[in-house]
Amino acid sequence: MEEQLTERVVNIETTRGSVAVDLARAALLVVDMQNDFGSKGGMFDRAGFDTSSIRGAVEPTARVLVSARRAAVPVVYLKMAFQPDLSDLGAPGSPSRERHLGWSVGERVTDPSGRPSRILIRDTWNTDVLDELKPQPGDLVVYKNRFSGFYGTDLDSILASRGVKWLIVTGCTTSVCVESTIRDAMFRDYACVLLADCSAEPIGSDLPRTNHEASLLLVEAAFGSVSSSAQFLRALETGGI
Repeated sequence: MEEQLTERVVNIETTRGSVAVDLARAALLVVDMQNDFGSKGGMFDRAGFDTSSIRGAVEPTARVLVSARRAAVPVVYLKMAFQPDLSDLGAPGSPSRERHLGWSVGERVTDPSGRPSRILIRDTWNTDVLDELKPQPGDLVVYKNRFSGFYGTDLDSILASRGVKWLIVTGCTTSVCVESTIRDAMFRDYACVLLADCSAEPIGSDLPRTNHEASLLLVEAAFGSVSSSAQFLRALETGGI
């Protein structure tokens, strides 16, 4: 049975107008803001991707985290990671397994301090959350092994047990794990607000319309709402939260 919660409604300005969000039934998602995607020596960096957009999303995300915690909004971190034996990577020949092996998942590397680590493997430096955004006591961490945070995880049951209906979404990458999670959330009747400056996508950044921009358009058109860190913080301030 869902806990009876006292409404704490704030109005967040989005690209399609004001949206009323009940913070008592909201959670903040931080998707895959981990070393493999946003740090020197991580998987993206080793593959030659420019991770500056992900680094650029760190500061606004940090501000949102501070305000969300102050407003007693639950914070849920999603972390893309696999078991050391790769048993959850997918069956032999499956798209998930083949594509991730192409990204050198499981490869033994050393972290910046010289300690042994492995690409996209649980409980290693590579899958640790970026230092500036580290989880705090009371935050929740959910491991996932597919792009969507809902696939094969207990994320849905965690949110349902807290009466969550609204998701404030941040993280990387916009067109893959962020968009996949938002799509799955919408299918489960969660209402999502994606904070555009708290999300990033290095893949396709040189296209006439970047993958990041295309995903913002899709979210706005079909799967949720698009806002910004400034609008989220302003909504909390205006609402006296």
